[in-house]
Amino acid sequence: MRPGAADFQAARLRLAGHIVDTPCTRSATLSERLGVPVWLKHEHRQITGAFKLRGATNAVLQLPDGVAGVTTASTGNHGRALAHAARARGLRAVICMSRLVPENKRAAVAALGAEARIIGASQDEALFEAERLVTQEGFALIPPFDHPHVIAGQATLGLEMADAVPDAASVLVPLSGGGLLAGVAAAMNGVNPAIRVIGVSMARGAAMAESLAAGHPVDTLERATLADSLGGGIGLKNRLTFAMVRDLMDDVILLSEDEIAEGIRHLHAAEGQVVEGAGAVGVAALLARKHTPEGPVILPLTGANIDPALHARIIAGETPDMEAA
Repeated sequence: MRPGAADFQAARLRLAGHIVDTPCTRSATLSERLGVPVWLKHEHRQITGAFKLRGATNAVLQLPDGVAGVTTASTGNHGRALAHAARARGLRAVICMSRLVPENKRAAVAALGAEARIIGASQDEALFEAERLVTQEGFALIPPFDHPHVIAGQATLGLEMADAVPDAASVLVPLSGGGLLAGVAAAMNGVNPAIRVIGVSMARGAAMAESLAAGHPVDTLERATLADSLGGGIGLKNRLTFAMVRDLMDDVILLSEDEIAEGIRHLHAAEGQVVEGAGAVGVAALLARKHTPEGPVILPLTGANIDPALHARIIAGETPDMEAA
């Protein structure tokens, strides 16, 4: 069942004290360039460095007693969030990842006391191992996006943005499996029905965009990208996010690697923020003139978990070829 307004408000109350209500600030440089107010939601300053803590914590707090532990398949940020939420509740966590997940994100999971189990070359392969832990060892599976409690947790980001910018005309949301966009769109449309919700992803292996074009979930070849947190499939048996994104998203924008790198560079040079590729795609879309806002626009900066060496190369003007790395 799709989560709704009551679920979002319940999640907001449940998460109080477990997450940070991150600041939303006006960007002077982008506002001047675009001619409309441009607001940055600093979700990269969340406790684990990404928005994923909202959904993971909302789900873990609703688990029954007696589970052996929690598991998931993750491109990094959800795994880190789940490890944090599990440790807070005293649960074992095994985070299944593909070998495409950057080493800094694997290490961050391990630093939180969870096991980072590397399986195969895709998120779907990692998911098979997580499902085995559920069936054979009694773990609870907390998927990164296709779960009502996860979607409701992510929706709290939308509620905060609606409070901060009630007259927003559009919001540009990083799009991967769709948990964030589904939650944000449902929450913000409930408060401001006129707002346009635009999904933004990388051109390389955009699973949700390809599935929407096909009219159903499809397998997508995962490719290395600067927006690594947006990688991974949406699941051929997707229950919630595919339909919610299809019904609630107004448009989708796909970005080149050069455009993503420019978004990262702008945030560092003009805004003083270190943001990973997936978190910079909204800014990148505006800089590339792929969205023309007709009024105030909100850009959630959804993650800060970028390898420092990679970030330094990008800031120096390089667009690293992640497929050659």
